[in-house]
Amino acid sequence: MNLTKGKLISIGGAEDKGTDLEEGFVQRNRLNFFELGILKRIVDEAGGKDKHIEVITTASSIPKEVGDNYLDAFGKIGCTNVHIMPIRNREEASHPEYIERIKNCSGVMFSGGDQLRLTSIFGGTEIYQILHDRLENEQGFVIAGTSAGAMAMSNTMIYQGKSDLAHLKGEVKLTAGLAFVGNVIIDSHFDKRGRFNRLAQAVASNPQCTGIGLGEDTGVIISDGNHLEVVGSGAVVIVDGKDIKHTNITDVSIGEPIAVENLKVNILVRGNGYLLKERRFLAVAGEVVI
Repeated sequence: MNLTKGKLISIGGAEDKGTDLEEGFVQRNRLNFFELGILKRIVDEAGGKDKHIEVITTASSIPKEVGDNYLDAFGKIGCTNVHIMPIRNREEASHPEYIERIKNCSGVMFSGGDQLRLTSIFGGTEIYQILHDRLENEQGFVIAGTSAGAMAMSNTMIYQGKSDLAHLKGEVKLTAGLAFVGNVIIDSHFDKRGRFNRLAQAVASNPQCTGIGLGEDTGVIISDGNHLEVVGSGAVVIVDGKDIKHTNITDVSIGEPIAVENLKVNILVRGNGYLLKERRFLAVAGEVVI
């Protein structure tokens, strides 16, 4: 697991991906209190309200509405040096202006929507490489994302899987993510959408990965590619497959239910922490580990 000087902030979102997510933005025309609190934490981690933040709305099908709401939300916490990147395709992702802005900002925020749009548009681009380089080498640089923007951060990414069918082999679809953090799989809207089985199947298929289920209005701040701190109002569920004993996942046919023995689960709330490499729960996120 590579150490990074920058920080990742993954948010479970208060909005569903795709149509549900975007209708939620339009209907409320605001972000709720706790997500505003998380946005303030993003600004603080990036160096304060005068710092330059770029919001990337690529995942959304209504980037103008989503972008305007983030401008309003960041403005409410006093951060006005915020700019929107409504990148829609790989050609636009290579635009020199956007590349220059990514080189010079203090933090990036990926909105929700469809995580497959993020990986297919940014994967292998110069922006992708710049983000990786800055995250690895620059103290204080922040990459944040909500919902789809959070799910795309991991090296292994869920891109499809209905909650009511997630106990069946093959119903959870995985692909490569943006790999800002290694050996994890991130899921969002975790409790609201009943996604435990979805994340459990993903981890059972990839037990080297730690599953991170983010509740709505809740996020994790990942430092050094290892240390998690929980922020927000809800819970984060950590699914650990390292000690799995029996599983039938390689034996049953597609569409049949899967069995998993000894899947370990931790539930974390605001102020708790977790060490990904050591797979260790921390009652206090900042406690010294001996």
